[in-house]
Amino acid sequence: MSALVLPAKLDLSTVADLGATISARKGGDLELDAGGVTLLGGLGLQVLAAAAAQWRQSGHSFCITPRSESFNAALDHLGVSLNDLQSTEAA
Repeated sequence: MSALVLPAKLDLSTVADLGATISARKGGDLELDAGGVTLLGGLGLQVLAAAAAQWRQSGHSFCITPRSESFNAALDHLGVSLNDLQSTEAA
């Protein structure tokens, strides 16, 4: 499985393209590379949370690794656990 590299900014300027790119990968396990993320906004988080729910429902793995310090700090700030966004075990 090859990782999908997330844009540096996950905000209004990138969420539409990101959502479409993630949706195109439905039907299999997905790994997201958040190592270069410098900004995670509420809309970016919403896209990731919706995708994580879809992947969980379909029984596929949804993993975010690596993660930048900025990405992890934004999750903390927004009150979201990494476990809310990923499932590393396919059902």
